[in-house]
Order: sequence, then C-alpha cells, then structure tokens
Amino acid sequence: MSAPESAPVSGAVRKAMWRLLPLLGLCYLLNYVDRVNVGFASVTMRPDLGLSATAYGLGAGLFFVGYFFFEVPSNVILHRVGARLWIARIMITWGIIASATAFVQGPISFYVVRFLLGFAEAGFFPGIILYLTYWFPRVQRAKVVALFFLAVPLSSVVGGPLSGLLIDNGEGVLGFDAGWRFMFFVEGIPALLLGIVVLFVLPDRPHDARWLSKAESSALEETVAREDEAEVPHGPGLAAALRDGRVVALSVVYFGVVFGLYVLAFFLPQVVDELEGSLSGLQIGLITAIPYAVASVVMVLVARHSDRTGERVGHVAVPVLVGAVAVAVALYLDSPLLVIAAVTVCACGVFAAIPVIWQLPSTFLTGVGAAAGIALINSFGNLSGFVGPYLTGWLEDVTGSLRAGMWCVAGFMTLSAVVVVAMRRSVGQGRGDRLGAPDHPTTSRSGE
Repeated sequence: MSAPESAPVSGAVRKAMWRLLPLLGLCYLLNYVDRVNVGFASVTMRPDLGLSATAYGLGAGLFFVGYFFFEVPSNVILHRVGARLWIARIMITWGIIASATAFVQGPISFYVVRFLLGFAEAGFFPGIILYLTYWFPRVQRAKVVALFFLAVPLSSVVGGPLSGLLIDNGEGVLGFDAGWRFMFFVEGIPALLLGIVVLFVLPDRPHDARWLSKAESSALEETVAREDEAEVPHGPGLAAALRDGRVVALSVVYFGVVFGLYVLAFFLPQVVDELEGSLSGLQIGLITAIPYAVASVVMVLVARHSDRTGERVGHVAVPVLVGAVAVAVALYLDSPLLVIAAVTVCACGVFAAIPVIWQLPSTFLTGVGAAAGIALINSFGNLSGFVGPYLTGWLEDVTGSLRAGMWCVAGFMTLSAVVVVAMRRSVGQGRGDRLGAPDHPTTSRSGE
C-alpha cells in the first residue's frame, strides 16, 4: 500500500478473515463436492445407468449450461439484494437438487438433474468474488481469494475419500440399491442446512457486521471505496462491462484454465482406476487427493507472492503454461507414480493461476459493472466444464484412450497463457504492468 494501513482497517480486515473466510470456504467446499462428486460416482454409476463415456460427459457438462444462462442475472441480483439472502437461496436450492441426483434412472433424468443443479448454483462463485471486494483492500485480495479457493483442493482431499467411503458402504442404506445413490443423497444435505445458517449470520457489508466496531466498519468501507475510486474512477456500467473486450479476453483465459480444472475433477478418478487396476472407491479417492493437497499449498504461496510484488499477469501465465506442459508429458509416462506426479504439477499450475486471475477484472471494473463482468467471465470460463467433459468423453469413445482429450487440455491451457500475456498492457495499470518486472510495494499505485 502507498501508506500504512490504519489500526481500524487492520483490525477490521483481521476480523473479517476469521469471521467470513471459514464460513465462505466451507460453503464453497460443499459447493464443489456437490458439483464434482459425479466424477467419483462415474465408475459404478455409468454401468448401472448404461451411460457411454459420451453420455456421461454430456451429463456432467450439462451442469454448466444451466450455470451459464443464469450466471450474470444471478450476480446482478446479488449485488442488488445483498449476499446474505441470495447466497442462502442458492445453497438451499442446490442442496435439494444435489440430493435428488440419487433418484435418477437413466440418461434423460441424469441430464435434467445436472442442468437444474447448474441453474441453482449459478452466481455462487462470482457472487463470493464480488462480495470479497466489499471487505478487503486490493493489496490483500489475491491471498484472500486463494484462502477461499482452498475449498476446491480441500474438497478433493476430504470429499474424494468421503465420496468413496459412501459409495463403498452405501448400498442398502436407507433403501438405496447402489452406493453412488446414497452418496448423492447424503452429500446434498449439508448445503441445505448451511444455507439456512448463512441466512442468519452472513453480513451483507461491513456496516452490517455486529462483530466490527463503528470505527472499524467505517474505516474499512472508506478504504475500499477510496481504492475503487483511485483505480477505476469511471467504471463501465452493466451493459458496457458486458461488451468490454477485456472481459471477453479474460473469459478466454479463464475458459482454458477451468478446462484443465474440470477435466481433472471429472476424469482423474477414472485415470487412477485405469492405472492401478481394480481399486475401491476409498482408494481412488485417497490417490486423487494427492494432486489437490500439493496444489493447495502452492496456490497460497503464489497468491501471497503476487500480492507482495503487485505482479499479476506473470503469476497467471507461468503456472498455466507449466501445467499445460505437465499434461502433455503425462501422456507419455508409463509409471503410475510419474503420471500422478505430472498431474500434480498440472493441478498446481491451474490452482496457482485462478486466485490471481480474479484480481485482473478489478483493474477496470467496479460496482454493478463488476458484478456483471465477473459473472460473465466466470460463466464463459465455466462453459469449459461442459465442453471439457463432453469433448474428452467423446474422444475417449472414438479413440479408446484418454490421450487425445488430455492433448486438448494442454492446448486450451496454453491458449490461456498466450492471451493473458497479450493483454498485459490493458489490465496492467501501475505496479503489475510489466511481466516479470514488478515494482516494490512502496511504489504502488494509489490505494495499493
């Protein structure tokens, strides 16, 4: 920052981190578990429902079609009505639909439930990204987003073995004829219950937080407002933000990065099963947790370094490119241990880039324009969650191997790295504008 933080701001930020991040992180952990547990179910669900790899990929990806169409409206509504009410609504409806996945009977019902789950969840992640900009100064946001985003790798560290355990032991429980049905039913309930908690405890803005003093809430809101005014004095409105070329470019960047993320989530359990032979659900869950556990540490370290130096573009491009190379290398490895190591490097690249990517929109968006722009970036980026599983599943059916699909992952990730470097001048205002050549924090732009 250009000047030391005041004591009230420091105190407010410290309290917000302890009060908000654990709750929001737990919400996102449940969100991600309910989104990708279909990957763990796939090993037994596919033969039970008679799903081909293409049909499974289509169903897994249809989540993101519903997500795409309601993402921008949902985030604008959150900006208007407040995070507390809207995030609670999102969580309660997704919990109900996630549990309903236990009752699908064939491809059509599987497609319908996945589409509705995406529709219900739309706006949650970009809503939280927007919400965090109300509470934290810019110099700390990459670290804060990384701490929040820890929920994703932790959901695999915790959710993978848990899903496997429920699948292995759920047959016959509560009358379910398959373990994967019991898993879906059980894992949707916590989201519903936590949504009710959010409705009562989540403050919309600092001035709504009972755990902040009046001096702390006022100082924090004034600091954030002053930074926004200094950084984006004339931010675009809703319509202009949706037409902004930088929003489109960042959508391409995020598409490629998330392509790698969701292909890992949906198909890594199958890759592990093919490498090792016949494994239990718990064993698959434990092995697939390894890349995410390592990636969670790397993600926080990279985000902290990005905040400390103020450099953003390089902290996106380099990890993504390294991850793309790791995917390509993994295709030609025979040792299961080396394949998992390469996949771990890919996961590190993907996770390290994501928290830093979300610092780029705030260099030119604010207010309702930020709500719309962030949602559009996330919605287009998450279309890769539809394209990725469907395309890789189709390529597996055609070629009989996952190799062609993994080449697509590497290609899209490389494209992301190229695009973010190409746009470095349009989003690099101030101390983060020179790739690989950050200034010292004391020479930062106003507000940082």
